[in-house]
Amino acid sequence: MAFAAIVGASGYSGQETLDRVLAHPELDLFALGSDTLAGQSASALDPRLARNGSRRAPAFVSNEEALTSGADIVFVCLEHERAADIEAPARGVVIDLSGAHRLREPAAYAEWYGFDHARPDELGDWSYAIPELLPPAGRLVANPGCYATAALLALLPLARAIDTAGVVVDAKSGVSGAGRSLQASSHAGFVLENVSAYKVGRHQHEPEIEQALGFPVCFVPHLLPVRRGLIATCYVRGADADHARCLLESAYTGSACVDVLPEGVTPELSRVQGTDAAEVAVFGDRATGTTVIICAIDNLGKGAAGQAVQNANLALGFRETAGLRLHGVPV
Repeated sequence: MAFAAIVGASGYSGQETLDRVLAHPELDLFALGSDTLAGQSASALDPRLARNGSRRAPAFVSNEEALTSGADIVFVCLEHERAADIEAPARGVVIDLSGAHRLREPAAYAEWYGFDHARPDELGDWSYAIPELLPPAGRLVANPGCYATAALLALLPLARAIDTAGVVVDAKSGVSGAGRSLQASSHAGFVLENVSAYKVGRHQHEPEIEQALGFPVCFVPHLLPVRRGLIATCYVRGADADHARCLLESAYTGSACVDVLPEGVTPELSRVQGTDAAEVAVFGDRATGTTVIICAIDNLGKGAAGQAVQNANLALGFRETAGLRLHGVPV
């Protein structure tokens, strides 16, 4: 049994992480951090948490108290700039769900995130980890972004086989991907009955994808009028659909979280929503010779909290799928 702390538990990714920690057979929730809810019971976030009993869901403390609680595993679920400023505990595993430690080059933070990194000399101490492809190395782990996760699950196994020029990633996500903070683009009047592209050519996950692949891609994100779920459609040349399928099936053989779908079956948000699983499919476009790889995930599951817990399991030596949600509602 390992003691766990969550820093920033009142946001979407924090609450999703909390739910998985409470269901985890090897984790005991030790500290629950939120500056806005400090001193209140866990049920202040969600009254259903009272059902788990006070032992499993302790009262909220400040984020600093949770960070320095001495827990064996700390999940950091803060905004990017705030997470960049934290001093990682001297012991235990730390999983950062923000973008604060994903990029190796300090100058990239000013360009893509809009702030100068507070601890640039420490970026090299963090390992960027996608469990199936880039397992965590060391105790400080940078959890990938949601769009980057879907794009890399689709493309990283093919990186050495495709033409690296002209790769396109067209991705669409539910509104929860923007976080719980209020903003005009997340208002119901803007989101409902609407689909919009945003941050075209300047989304912060673009350099993250390039860093992992070793080459740039044209990445265009869109906002869908749904609460959760993300689908990325990737267009490549240089490897036909059969070759791409072989590479993907080889990469994910035995994976409990990533399914390469049978030929002709397309990924769907409804099957991955609320889960920590991913669906990947491959198609060939006869008219242009383009190979199309599609990946669907839940942006809060495999794209955030689920992947964080999966990384924690590997870092702590637990069963990889402990605490994960791997099956949706079959309706």
